[in-house]
Amino acid sequence: MALASSKEDCKQAAGVFAPVIDRTRCEAKEDCVEACPYDVFEVRKLGDDDKRALPLMARVKAWVHGNRQAFAVRADECHACGLCVSACPEHAIKLMRVASPA
Repeated sequence: MALASSKEDCKQAAGVFAPVIDRTRCEAKEDCVEACPYDVFEVRKLGDDDKRALPLMARVKAWVHGNRQAFAVRADECHACGLCVSACPEHAIKLMRVASPA
């Protein structure tokens, strides 16, 4: 899939793909928030359950970054343009096809 350079280049219908964030890589730099033309992302504090689910070194890394990470809070609005993928300096975002309902 070719990466778009603007909102007009995002040809995929919303909801076909969704961003998946690798919690062991995200450093909450907000590049995805700034790059996404559909307001899919938000950077916020990790909840206790989110922190417990991380491996030890990822918990330390999260702590160093204020226990904040990106969340795809409106993943159903994703048009799979890939701007978030290319903007993330940690390569923490992948676009995955959403399973269609049976």
